[in-house]
Amino acid sequence: MPHDDQSTWALLRQLDDPQHMEFPRGYDPDATRARFEQLATRLDARFQCTCTVDRQVQDASHHGTVVIPATAADSAEHITVTISNFGNLAVVTLGNPGSYSEEEEHELFHATDGLRVEEELEALGYTVISEHLLWTRYDGVSDLVSYYPPEHPPTWWIRFFDYL
Repeated sequence: MPHDDQSTWALLRQLDDPQHMEFPRGYDPDATRARFEQLATRLDARFQCTCTVDRQVQDASHHGTVVIPATAADSAEHITVTISNFGNLAVVTLGNPGSYSEEEEHELFHATDGLRVEEELEALGYTVISEHLLWTRYDGVSDLVSYYPPEHPPTWWIRFFDYL
């Protein structure tokens, strides 16, 4: 189940380490990959399909993505699960990240799909974060802002779920 807004902001600010942009201090890539592979396997089984898995992420604050095909979902669109390198964070989106407004997603994202994905994430210890909060302008402690032009400032999505 996604955190409420207040606890999400507290968690994001706690994880926002200015010295570690791609992954946190003490990051264990082997353990992270093993759990990510478990997630992909579990989602394949849960949705009775073969998900598309992006395992080749580099220079990023996220570890990878798993895409559940629309043909396996009750929703009319594929589902994307993005896993951060930070704090066991995960985001579940209908379609590609940023494709739908919060209202559209509530209307179009079938509850059974959300429940199936969230149960698998929670079983593996991931913390589900609302995508829509992450599109807020980044105002954290790192110098991420200095790498973007003022007319296109970075977001919290970039900080924890995107390429840097």
